[in-house]
Formats: sequence, C-alpha cells, structure tokens
Amino acid sequence: MVYQGVLTKMQTEFLDPIAYYLVFENDFINMNQVIGQTIDLKHIGYQCLSCDLNKIIYRQGFCKDCFFDKPVAGDWIMRPELSTAHLDKEDRDLDYEKKVQLQPHIVYLANSSNVKVGVTRKSQVPTRWIDQGAHEALEIVEVPNRYLAGITEVALKDHVADKTNWRKMLQNDIEDLDLVEWRNRLKPFIPDEAKDYFIENNTETELHFPVSQYPEKPKSLNLKKQESYSGKLVGIKGQYLIFEDQTVFNIRANEGLVVELGV
Repeated sequence: MVYQGVLTKMQTEFLDPIAYYLVFENDFINMNQVIGQTIDLKHIGYQCLSCDLNKIIYRQGFCKDCFFDKPVAGDWIMRPELSTAHLDKEDRDLDYEKKVQLQPHIVYLANSSNVKVGVTRKSQVPTRWIDQGAHEALEIVEVPNRYLAGITEVALKDHVADKTNWRKMLQNDIEDLDLVEWRNRLKPFIPDEAKDYFIENNTETELHFPVSQYPEKPKSLNLKKQESYSGKLVGIKGQYLIFEDQTVFNIRANEGLVVELGV
C-alpha cells in the first residue's frame, strides 16, 4: 500500500504503549500496526503548513515568508518568556496571541535522557511529554498564562537542563529518577510571581513506547538529501521512527515535506 501526503507530527493516544497515527489529507496510518514491516519513504516535494504552497521549508514546517510573518511562528512559541498578550501588547496578531497565551500553562519536569524542565499548554498534557520521548514526567507549576510559565522555566534552567539529548533518548539510555524530589529541590527557585501556582501533592506520570529494538548508534535520516529510504520499522519513540539498521527519522523535524510512504 502506498500513501502520499504532507508530513505533520504524528498524532498520539496516551495508551500502554503510546499509540501513533500518521495523518495525511486523505489517509491515516496506525503506525503501531506497521512495526515489524518494511517502510519505503520518498521525498517528492514541499507544502508549507501555513500557506500550503510548494515552497522549500525553512523551519517548523513553514516556508521562509510564513516563518517570519505568521503568528503561529512567533518567537514566543519557542521562548514563552517573550509572551506579551497579558499586557495587551501585539507581536504579530494579538487576537491569536491572546487565544494561545492567555490559557492555563504547565511547567513540568520530564525524564527522557535526563531531567529537564519544560513548558506546555495544559491542554497539551501529556501530548508534549509523548512528543519528547519522556518515560516519566511531573507537573510542578500551573499558571494562567504563557508568560508566567516562561519566566518560571527561565529561572529553573539555571538549576536543571532544558534540552533533551535525542541520541540518549533513542538509545533508551535512561535512569529512573525521583521527579518529586527534583520538584521539591527546585521549589525555592520559582519566581515570586509564580510561587502561588506551585503544585504540591501530585505524582509522576509514566509513559511506555512501542519499541522492540533500540539503536545503539542512531543515525538520522535526511530525506532532503537522500530523497528515498527503505527499512524495517522496529519502534517509535517521541516523534522518531526507529529502523532495524539504526536509522532514525524525526517526523516533527520534517514537517512540510511531501512524501510517498509504502508499507
């Protein structure tokens, strides 16, 4: 069976293990069901996730024009501390920014390769943790807007990592850590504006991924250069497809590529 469409991050269900779905305009594939089968991938074009034009993707699935123009690609997306909607101040589109920024946000600890701090909208829990390949996570602060979450993350980054080591995550080179202990250790460093939003008595969330074989030396597939690839799918973790020959393919990092996918 051959499918064709533009890549967007896989949709997920919080099951045991996590369920993954690759969604195209006219088809969707239950990716868990094709683990153990040979997958053929071919890059055949581009489609910007904003303007839908066949233009080379610049970043985050957007062409260069849309990346620097559309509110969905504003700097505050990656740096929540730059959010200004709570001040009624526009970056690119105040209505959009109010809709996204002025809603409950979570500051969390996650363990995928190491303990890291992160920010997500409350509505994106546990999706955000799944996308990062975290095997355990803990909410530590719930605030009413993105700005407060951002300044909390910035304050805590001085004391804990804010990045995932993707190689260690895919190698499953992880150790179980006490995130509750980490939460309590970090509590004194939460900014005064967010201290009242500290979450005191919750427990870790555990996540399990559909992987039958982890790569010892993962090598990243670049479809823009290689154009086509064929390999046996042996697992999915985060937004990565993991193949038997230790090739890994990050769906999220390749959003906007139009592909043919054969199973």
